[in-house]
Amino acid sequence: QVQPVESGGGLVQAGGSLSLSCAASGSFFSISEMGWYRQAPGKQRELVASVTDGGYSYYADSVKGRFTISRDNDKNTVYLQMNALKPEDTGVYFCLINARRMLAQPLGIDYWGKGTLVTVSS
Repeated sequence: QVQPVESGGGLVQAGGSLSLSCAASGSFFSISEMGWYRQAPGKQRELVASVTDGGYSYYADSVKGRFTISRDNDKNTVYLQMNALKPEDTGVYFCLINARRMLAQPLGIDYWGKGTLVTVSS
């Protein structure tokens, strides 16, 4: 089983910064894509940023230039550095890890963290 565990959420004023971390615990063979999603009250969960095992990253238009996603494969950890935060960035941020538990497993499985709350005050 694979269990992503997020950390780093909190309260910050607009214009401030926060850094989120998500470490994958459990046993697995490999991790492919890792990403961050967020969900604000009354809104759908949306993809914020993702990074592949090859280091290719994607960012939602709303966070380009402000957020940076990175990963440490040795630590099985994905990070999200959030700068110039805006009130609209407020929400629960979820870590998503796509992993294969065994070499023989044909496809990776999505594993979700429980989420960490980010609140940006105006």
